[in-house]
Amino acid sequence: MIEVDALMVRVYLCESDHELSPLLKCLHDELKVRGVTVVRGIAGFGQSGAVHLASLLDLSLDLPLVLEFFDDPDKVRQALTRLNDFVAPGHVVTWPIKIEMSD
Repeated sequence: MIEVDALMVRVYLCESDHELSPLLKCLHDELKVRGVTVVRGIAGFGQSGAVHLASLLDLSLDLPLVLEFFDDPDKVRQALTRLNDFVAPGHVVTWPIKIEMSD
């Protein structure tokens, strides 16, 4: 096994933003990044402080979404530039990771 340097990206969205579909299309079709996963939260709040919560009685359409992906640092830096077209500043975090690859 060898370890390869990469960057992990986490993007915080809200369902009501309607940015998920165009962002996924860009990441898949244009940038071709690896390891994309989208998770729907059951509760959360952002800068506004408004709590978005799912309950059994109603299905909120404004729940938090977290989109994650990873790739080599150069490709991630390219993707981060494009993310500015979809996501407000302060909603993207990155950190270095190691990917274990077979020889």
